[in-house]
Amino acid sequence: MKNRFRLIISALTVATLLITSCNSGVKEGNTTGTDQQNIDTPQAGQSAVQDDASQKDIVKVAVGSADHTTLVAALQAAGYVDVLSNAGPFTVFAPTNAAFAKLPKGTVEGLLQPESKADLRNILEYHVYVGKLEQSFFKDGQLLGQVNGGKVTMGVKDGKVTVNGANIVASVPCSNGIIHVIDAVLLPPAKK
Repeated sequence: MKNRFRLIISALTVATLLITSCNSGVKEGNTTGTDQQNIDTPQAGQSAVQDDASQKDIVKVAVGSADHTTLVAALQAAGYVDVLSNAGPFTVFAPTNAAFAKLPKGTVEGLLQPESKADLRNILEYHVYVGKLEQSFFKDGQLLGQVNGGKVTMGVKDGKVTVNGANIVASVPCSNGIIHVIDAVLLPPAKK
């Protein structure tokens, strides 16, 4: 009987040690380690999805382009990286770095400031149409309603396509739409 009692006590002691060691550092209702880090760290949106096999979305194409670093910085400052990583489809008229450089000195730097976020968003939204429009769709004089509520005018002459006079110099299909690379920044008309 004594041996049986000792065996039960030993088993309970081992079980208690195992439970204690498994729960060390964890308080009821709280988490520690990786779990706490996951709670404290803001979760990224669609732009953080790792997918090297599928066709790239609009943001991933822009990020991979050395000619669009200013546009990417503007998207980040406006908080639009995840928006343009979503399913869409979108047609984005994407000004190159050289296009942004044509703006008056200090314009881009001013727009990237937190206090200019609303103006920056308005300009970026003027570059986006909801839907995927290939170059073959555009007609001379055609008006497109942009995300900011403004309209852009398409031009088609001698095989060249323009948007508000800016030349479309290349088009890149993406998983969630299309990018038309343009050589000027589209500035929306002042709101009345």
